Amino acid sequence: MNLFKSIATFGGFTLLSRITGFFRDMVLANYLGAGLVADAFFVAFKLPNLFRSLFAEGAFTTAFVPMLSQKLVSGDKKNALLFAARAISLLAFVLALFVLVVELLMPWVVSVLAPGFAGDAGKLELATELSRITFPFLLFISIVSFQSGILNSLNRFAAPAAAPVILNLMMIASVFVFIPFSPTAAHGIAFGVTTAGFIEILWLTFFLHRQRVYIKPQFNMPDIAKDPEIRTLFKRIAPGVLGAGVYQINMVVDTILVSLVGTGAISWLYYANRLQQLPLGVVGAAISVAVLPILSRHIKACQPEQARAVQTKAVEYGALLSIPAAVALIILAEPIINILFQHGKFGYTETTMTAKAVIAYAVGLPAYVLVKAMAPNFFARGDTKTPVKYSIVVLLTNLCFSVILMLPFGHVGIAASTSIAAFVSLGQYIHGLKKRDFWNYPQELLFKTGKIFCCSVAMGIILLLCDYMLNLCFGNWLHLSILPKLALFALICILGFITFVFCAKLCHLLNLNEIISCLRKEKIS
Repeated sequence: MNLFKSIATFGGFTLLSRITGFFRDMVLANYLGAGLVADAFFVAFKLPNLFRSLFAEGAFTTAFVPMLSQKLVSGDKKNALLFAARAISLLAFVLALFVLVVELLMPWVVSVLAPGFAGDAGKLELATELSRITFPFLLFISIVSFQSGILNSLNRFAAPAAAPVILNLMMIASVFVFIPFSPTAAHGIAFGVTTAGFIEILWLTFFLHRQRVYIKPQFNMPDIAKDPEIRTLFKRIAPGVLGAGVYQINMVVDTILVSLVGTGAISWLYYANRLQQLPLGVVGAAISVAVLPILSRHIKACQPEQARAVQTKAVEYGALLSIPAAVALIILAEPIINILFQHGKFGYTETTMTAKAVIAYAVGLPAYVLVKAMAPNFFARGDTKTPVKYSIVVLLTNLCFSVILMLPFGHVGIAASTSIAAFVSLGQYIHGLKKRDFWNYPQELLFKTGKIFCCSVAMGIILLLCDYMLNLCFGNWLHLSILPKLALFALICILGFITFVFCAKLCHLLNLNEIISCLRKEKIS
């Protein structure tokens, strides 16, 4: 499978996941709003997802996938799967103990994650109850991430990318399954989160069996811990906790600080971040997941030029998709929030506050996507220490600017500091890859990036003109009923998309025949 097709496959299913995620968030906005209960729930939801991103999807995947891919390249599938079984057994054992300890210490954990709750006993108690319900999700989803890593190493991207859809659908189904029997709507949705993790395990187990992959749990932990390959894996995981989890760690810093801003601020940042996650997840995560096993194979086969070519294509695809997405989010932030969330307990004030945060996040979106495209170059070589060094700088940058900008700009300042940190991270990765002669930003790619930016600006001008004309014709067109508003929004998006594609064709950025050819090719490139 070639790089473009891998990205398209993973990105396509991730897009489906994000779309169902928007329906999920519309349900959350309707039932929870953006007040005390919503703030408590989002802290409870963020807690297992933080550790999931650090230990499972982040550090574990970036250490595990290259090692497993290289074993599979050597042709010894039986030994590769034994290694996988031993790794996940030890990881599951450690995480089970970790979940138990955190459950016992939950009031203190919540106080650290959201220190602003300390002054409101009811809010702190509710967040603690909800966190205890959602936290077992960490164990389930870590197993899911491991299963996904095996499938990705076998060039099977569809089922893992579709797995998050189960979480979204289960949270929506909680309205009917759990909420009627729960103390609050937040309790019901929290039960839905943990249930979804178990269902995702069953989903991926089915697809592993289709690939004749049967993972038997291993219970001799002392022997597993002594295995040299397992030791190597966990040595790479330890620094990878920071190296692969920059984005999530920054989100935690945001949560801690925004809890001090006031009621509703956590929710505004949550909904804004969810909107940013659409392009970041569809583009950034797809590129990162697709690039890692391909780079690992080229590096294992001592093919540096092919590895550089893959890296260049990954960055090009990232820029081509993320820069116009960022421009569109900046200009259409308020209409998108209005259409998606402004109903039930989510009103005009919440829309305005969330839209401001969306704009601040969107500025840094291309930088984060390009970082996701470049980071696998280190992980594919077994280098998890360098990203740690970069992470420390990024964390300090985010923290410093958050404190500085939070006072005058509130939650918007915190979102803006995350974008500033993203560009610092991008600069480090570009410099680090060049310094080690892993990859250099080619001049041709630099010109292409400039062309992409110009095409995106042209698209942005059309979007602004459309918005202006609609306001002239209808007053504030966002006050229209939902169907006319949706139709007008779709028209704006179509015109913007046509503008970008037209400009991209003029600048020779898009070659439809090449894209179709890439989608049809089955050979790894």
